[in-house]
Amino acid sequence: MPANRSLLRGGIAALAALPLLALAACGYGSEAKDDTSSQKIASGAKKIDGLDSVKIGYFGNLTHATALVGVQKGFFQKSLGGTQAKYQIFNAGPSEIEALNSGAIDIGWIGPSPAINGYTKSDGKSLRIIGGSASGGVKLVVDPKKIKSLKDVKGKKIATPQLGNTQDVAFLNWVAEQGWKVDPESGKGDVSVVRTDNKVTPDAFKSGSIDGAWVPEPTASKLVAEGGKVLLDESSLWPDKKFVITNIIVSQKFLTEHPKAVEAVLKASVDTNKWINANPDEAKTAANKQLEADSGKALPANVLDPAWKSIQVTDDPLASTLNTEAQHAVKSGLLKDPKLDGIYDLTLLNKVLKDEGESTVDDAGLGAK
Repeated sequence: MPANRSLLRGGIAALAALPLLALAACGYGSEAKDDTSSQKIASGAKKIDGLDSVKIGYFGNLTHATALVGVQKGFFQKSLGGTQAKYQIFNAGPSEIEALNSGAIDIGWIGPSPAINGYTKSDGKSLRIIGGSASGGVKLVVDPKKIKSLKDVKGKKIATPQLGNTQDVAFLNWVAEQGWKVDPESGKGDVSVVRTDNKVTPDAFKSGSIDGAWVPEPTASKLVAEGGKVLLDESSLWPDKKFVITNIIVSQKFLTEHPKAVEAVLKASVDTNKWINANPDEAKTAANKQLEADSGKALPANVLDPAWKSIQVTDDPLASTLNTEAQHAVKSGLLKDPKLDGIYDLTLLNKVLKDEGESTVDDAGLGAK
């Protein structure tokens, strides 16, 4: 099975956010939640690199399906042997980047926007993207009574999660391609772009204060459950219907000092994705169970099922799409041309893929030298 193949069908999403603006969260809020639970280490298991633990961060979102399932099914602990896998759950990119920079976590699942922001703000010294995790799961959902076709979007109020975040940039780029004009910072123009936190977007949609939203899952499916209609799946705008929404990052210090531990986590990620592909229904249940453990609330079936179908797990970071989306941000006027050379180091991922007989992946010329 090729490394980027998946039985989770659907769209894609994601992208480059701006170093010069407040970075948008990929999740719901800015607080990090510590997961103090620990999975049992097998008796006699040896520590990797002499480490007592490896600290892993991720969001409690379906777009972090690899992390959710990997934690729930014990793939990370199995791969790390006698080294304890410890987890921290985040609601936003900035707090995860801060945790990585401070050493509170070693490795994290995160969207491309905060990864780019963290990399560029540190002058390329803080992190590397070491693998992919997911594409898909972003949609334009509208009130079908107010918007019946794409041309009807003009003049309407459309929500995005936050100024300059992945979906905001994607929507601004799409608006520009329609020949419409919007001031990127104020959101005013031929379309009113209303920056609204994902956690309140469903209520805003229900009340009629917005006419639609360009949002990731599961928010998109929550809007559909409130009577919305999917007018556009962002996957349809991309070659092969793929572009990255979740990456794996590591601090450069940890990568240099503990490559065996990093390789073990990447092996667990690859193994998890294989298991998800082979057991999509069981994987969906596992992801939702971990969501409930992390947030206290599982997703209902009418939200979980369509959201899960639109997300595609992948080992491939889809590096070329990150560069394209960075240019979308530049064109929108929200980002100065970033220097992304060296943001990727896929050496260990490709070693794992090769060892398991999988196809290796490409860094689109943005790899560490």
